[in-house]
Amino acid sequence: MLQGLSDLGQAYLSFLNPMTLLYGLGGAFVGIVMGILPGLSATLAIALLTTLTIKLSPNDAILVLICSYVGALYGGSRTAILLNIPGTAANAASCADGHALALKGQAGRAIGIATSGAFVSTLIGVVCLALFTPMLAEVALKFGAFEFFWLALFGVTMSGSIVGSDPIKGWLMGLLGLLLAQVGQESLYAYDRFTFGWDELSGGIGLIPALVGAFGLAEVLTTLADPIERKIADLKDSVLPRWREVIQYRWTVLRSGIIGVATGLLPGVGEDAGAWMSYASAKALSKNKEEFGKGSIDGLMAAETGDMSSIPGHIIPSLALGIPGSAPSAVLMAAMIIHGVQPGPMLMIDNPQFIYHVVAMTTLASVTILLFGLFGVRPLLQVLKIRRGILMPIVFVLCTVGAFATASRLFDVYVMLAIGIGAFFLRRRGYEMAPLVLGLVLGHLLDKSLRRGLVLSDGSLLPFITRPICIVFAVVTVFTILMYVPAFKAAVKAAVAAVGNRLATLLGRKAGA
Repeated sequence: MLQGLSDLGQAYLSFLNPMTLLYGLGGAFVGIVMGILPGLSATLAIALLTTLTIKLSPNDAILVLICSYVGALYGGSRTAILLNIPGTAANAASCADGHALALKGQAGRAIGIATSGAFVSTLIGVVCLALFTPMLAEVALKFGAFEFFWLALFGVTMSGSIVGSDPIKGWLMGLLGLLLAQVGQESLYAYDRFTFGWDELSGGIGLIPALVGAFGLAEVLTTLADPIERKIADLKDSVLPRWREVIQYRWTVLRSGIIGVATGLLPGVGEDAGAWMSYASAKALSKNKEEFGKGSIDGLMAAETGDMSSIPGHIIPSLALGIPGSAPSAVLMAAMIIHGVQPGPMLMIDNPQFIYHVVAMTTLASVTILLFGLFGVRPLLQVLKIRRGILMPIVFVLCTVGAFATASRLFDVYVMLAIGIGAFFLRRRGYEMAPLVLGLVLGHLLDKSLRRGLVLSDGSLLPFITRPICIVFAVVTVFTILMYVPAFKAAVKAAVAAVGNRLATLLGRKAGA
């Protein structure tokens, strides 16, 4: 315990220098701008900044990415309040009450509430991040090649629910990512697979060209194909938060912060789930339910607290298990790998101090959004006046430069273009790209673990289904898939209801006795 506190203190001290603070402010600024612009997202912000930070040290680069992650979700509340358009999917729950307040001439007050809720809830998540990540990582140290195989397979299974409402499409994209991960030389004997005689493919599909194509170029094409123009609500009142309101709704903040972290711990449950569950909880427990959707301070506070606290919640399984829980955290995990940090159970052995560095990074991110939220709102809103016909070509240039700069290969630009164009058409058919990236990231681990396990067991599959941790992962993986079968899901609900009724009957009899 004392050693952990010492490591945490050293991590905070290591970030108290002007250059590092500047990186944090810059990352948060870019993230907020991306969040403010409707159609752009935290996922795109992380993907683009991964290419621009490739020459930085791992700690500085990942600090920029985490600050942009937090900043993008925070910035998305601006358009939710002023335009009734969620900047990111996680801000959808803020639209009803946030925009209702803006229509009443209280847009500044709504932004102040969102700022205070985002700051406090991120700190709640930081505390959980510091407490739970080392504990979960200690358990994961017992993993071997057999357990890693099931861990990777479980992660790909989560692609069915990581985004969207159609699990089949999610699994198909996850499997496509697995297939792309097999391109190039395999890990044991360096034999070329699926290269079709192209020497450029021997090294496999690069993560950065894939990320930039799937999220950057596809977003540019999607935005240009479906432009949306909305009128901005006036911002006349002060944006400084009323701290008495924060104190008044302290239980809402605490409850929603815990709900956000809890939903973040569940792989496949995005930030929007944390926001909606917190909003529903606040409405259920409120004495003024009729105000929700009409400008409720309680509702807006719950929504913003729930989505922001889920960010540290998603980072916990990403670091400890190597399983991201949302689209932005999947891209963040891929960026960590690119920068030489391997998330997963071995992190506590190879680089245990890094966990505490991430805690310090997330704390710094929460402070930066507070500063921008208090003093930079009006200048940042000028970004909304930029025409998309001007902005999107700039983003496209950044995508091209980012894909080329990492390895100085023109072939990577072609990969980015091919994946981006393909992603554009797939997205228009309802297929999301986060499962593709998840499959691409976990595909190498799955392939390597399967082959190593077979070597260790002399070709036997028994260890994959007889070791205790493997059994747990196998059962959970199969159960997760079956839960998307309507008949099985209905049977599970009926069984749970029957057990609940039986327990209620037994408890009633005991109380009567």
